[in-house]
Formats: sequence, structure tokens, C-alpha cells
Amino acid sequence: MPAAITITGTRTTEHRPLGEYDAVFAEYLAPFADGATHFYIGGAVGIDSLALLWLVTEARSKITVVTPGTLADQPFEARQAIATAQGKGRLGELIELRHSDHPSTGAYHFRNRWMVDRSEFVIAFPRGVDQTRGTWYTANYAAEQRKPRLIVPV
Repeated sequence: MPAAITITGTRTTEHRPLGEYDAVFAEYLAPFADGATHFYIGGAVGIDSLALLWLVTEARSKITVVTPGTLADQPFEARQAIATAQGKGRLGELIELRHSDHPSTGAYHFRNRWMVDRSEFVIAFPRGVDQTRGTWYTANYAAEQRKPRLIVPV
């Protein structure tokens, strides 16, 4: 069982009903959510926020949320999900990387590399196969680091 897992995924999730994401997370995150695994999640909307909320209610694992800038820079929906995790005492740590170029693609890539570098395994939830998207960037970076990946298209 990996000691640390990065979760990465699309910000665009409106194309599926929310209940379907719960089912996907139950299938692909639950096997690691027994309390022994530490999850790293970006503090964005979409998969980041949905996975965070699922982990808060369904897992016993430690959760770290990582933002490329500061919490205040994050979209309202993402800040709400983080506040829910904090309010329930489930957020182990909030890391604000304060990247000097935030918001930018480079800042998000920096955040994703930071999480992967601290993980042993990456679970990616991409929408589509466009390899230029952030989720694929993160999954490919993990492969370059010789870390196993689980790709779950959404």
C-alpha cells in the first residue's frame, strides 16, 4: 500500500452527475482510504474539490491540500470544500506554495510536481486525451519519475 498518493484531475466536471463521481471515488480511492495512506490534493475546483469532500466523509486518511498561490487565490467553490474539511477536523495540512507567477500554467505545474515528488503513486482523473492538459501533465511527470499511475477517465 503506498504511503502517499497524489490525486489530480480535471476542473471540468459538469458533464457528469455528482453522484457518479462518488461512485468513481468509491471504486478507485476507497481501497487506499483506510487511514494508512496520506493524500495530496490540489486546492482547485472540479476533481480536487469533489475528491476532497469524498475523502472527508469516506476516508480516515491524512489529507493535505496544496495551492499554487494562497487559499485566498482559490475559487469560491474550492475554498468552501477546504473550509468543510477544516471544519470537520479532516484537513491535516494546507500548503500555500505562494508561487510568484500565480495564476499561471507554470504555477499549477509547479504545485503538481511538488505533490508528485512527495508521493509514491498518482491517481489521475482526466477528461479526454489532450496531453497538454494539467492532469495529463501531472500523470506524465509521475511516469518520468518512475512512479506508478492509475488513469481513470471521467
